Amino acid sequence: MKQVDYIIVGLGIAGISFCEFLKTNNKTFVVFDDASQKSSRVAGGLYNPVVLKRFTSVWKSKEQLNLALPLYASIEKELQIKLDYKIPVYRRFASIEEQNDWFSASDKLGLSGFLSSEIIRNNNPYIEAPFGFGKVLQTGRIDVKAMIQAYKAHLLSQGILFQESFQYDALSFSETGVQYEQFSASNVVFSEGYGIKRNPYFKDLPLNPAKGELLVIYAPQLKIDFVLKSGAFLIPLGDDKYIVGATYEWKDLSQSPTECAKEELLNKLQGLINCSFEVIDQVAGVRPTVKDRRPLVGRHLVHKQLFVLNGLGTRGVMIGPYVAKQLFDFIENNKPLEKEIDIVRFS
Repeated sequence: MKQVDYIIVGLGIAGISFCEFLKTNNKTFVVFDDASQKSSRVAGGLYNPVVLKRFTSVWKSKEQLNLALPLYASIEKELQIKLDYKIPVYRRFASIEEQNDWFSASDKLGLSGFLSSEIIRNNNPYIEAPFGFGKVLQTGRIDVKAMIQAYKAHLLSQGILFQESFQYDALSFSETGVQYEQFSASNVVFSEGYGIKRNPYFKDLPLNPAKGELLVIYAPQLKIDFVLKSGAFLIPLGDDKYIVGATYEWKDLSQSPTECAKEELLNKLQGLINCSFEVIDQVAGVRPTVKDRRPLVGRHLVHKQLFVLNGLGTRGVMIGPYVAKQLFDFIENNKPLEKEIDIVRFS
């Protein structure tokens, strides 16, 4: 029996973030991941501290960015890979009233550092934006797909990633921890995304899965170096390729792309740009969202060695490291979890 401090189940944004805090604090761990959940891998990866529908600040936005960006920089350095692409977000205005609302928001406490007070005029003939744009600061894109691929390869090379489904009925408990296959561990952290619905220990948590789909287009005439947001978002990938997203679907929870979602995104896109483009890819995944828009973090009420780290929703690259540190400090340092994220709020 091999002794480790932690068993991690799931290696998306949440799982990787928690692994990083374990490594920093010299904790030993193994990871089980069967690649069945795709929400992290199909994420746009955008970090943006502003809710652009309402011109309000994202919950704990400064704290989230202060943790997330150094964590991704550390992963970049260790894995020798580029992940963090600094890029501004331009919010297209639909009216003079929206411009005025933007000016008002840019003076508010908590938003002034994130919203430019300048109205940017549109000089791109292929974008429909007669009222111009508002510019969001301190934004960027994490290449989540590249991060997961590189992180998996790194853990595989160390012999601590097992690419297989976790068998819940093979888990046994003792006073000092748990046993699973050839491993004895002090704690198990489940970061399975929507897959938690199959987890007998946490399946009753109020996770509201929302399927999301993205397109990747090739638009050689467009030539923009910013994220364009207006109903849909358009994220440059380089080489004249762009991500177009995203849809929200609560009934069809398959991982397969649909023609309906494609049509929805194309309709939004055609109201945003007027140049020719080609759809070169379409991807789908199920987001783990929660009704109160806060993650699910905490300890099982009966089995004290079991923990959950889930429900990151649509802003996973920002909130993932923040709640991962919350959970690590809770387990290792007996620091209480914030009430907004603790699963006891649903007890």
